[in-house]
Amino acid sequence: MAVVIAALLPVFILIVLGVVLKRTLMRLDTQWHGLERLTYYVLFPMLLIQTLVKADLGTVPVAGVGSALLLSALVMSLLCLALRPALARLGIDGPAFTSIFQGATRWQTYVALSVSANLFGDVGLAVASVAMVAIIPLVNVFSVAVLAHYAAPEKQSARAIVMTVASNPLIWACAIGLFVNVVHLPLPKIWHDVADALSRSSLAIGLLVTGAGLHLKGLLRPSLGASLGVAFKLALMPALALVLALWFGLSGKSLTIVAICAAVPTSPSAYVLARQMGGDAPLLAQIITLQTILAAITMPIAIALVA
Repeated sequence: MAVVIAALLPVFILIVLGVVLKRTLMRLDTQWHGLERLTYYVLFPMLLIQTLVKADLGTVPVAGVGSALLLSALVMSLLCLALRPALARLGIDGPAFTSIFQGATRWQTYVALSVSANLFGDVGLAVASVAMVAIIPLVNVFSVAVLAHYAAPEKQSARAIVMTVASNPLIWACAIGLFVNVVHLPLPKIWHDVADALSRSSLAIGLLVTGAGLHLKGLLRPSLGASLGVAFKLALMPALALVLALWFGLSGKSLTIVAICAAVPTSPSAYVLARQMGGDAPLLAQIITLQTILAAITMPIAIALVA
């Protein structure tokens, strides 16, 4: 447990620092918006590409890790959809349902990669990156489709949904990194020097941006929707993923990284998508904030159970 907490502590300190900076030195939203775009479109994609380019995929249980996380996200998505009629009877409307759905199925990649790297170094980063390849396309397709059906003021066409998903820079980064790795495409030293420099800054800046985006008002009296979003993501999702991981025969580092990826809070980018497509953005902001705070307690437990 001490090793797990030591790996998690720098991550949550950076998130708290982001909260402090947003309220003191960098109060303007435009400052953080610029950092968010830089991280999302440049720094983080470069980290994914470079990690996958350098990864020895022959030593990574791609099928087991990817399948466990892919199926857990799929099962959680189907469970949320199955509960939609019951949630409607409890007064949760379409936009609120989409926020619960995103809160239950999406994951905070900055936290997952940071903790994996802190615990297991480059190997942990490579395995977690493989997990991203499995999860990112699925959760993006489902999130956009659910928002288009339950929340969008105007119904989105299939083409619009496909274009939204296809324009995701993280999906492209995973595809490029895997392609270069599989075909053994040689890259010049200058590429690695620049890519490594950009990659090193991505996780720290990403965690600061995560902290700056937290909404701390109203946390002492969370709504039913927020409570469900927290319970689904921080309790049910890790349980599903770990059961599936054990079923696929995973153990050691791979099992621990599945626990890390499943137990992280929801991605802040879900809030941006909710605002763009008519979801209940204030509810999702509450879900993300609660999850991020409570994950400091639930993540060590989930990881310690398999570490």
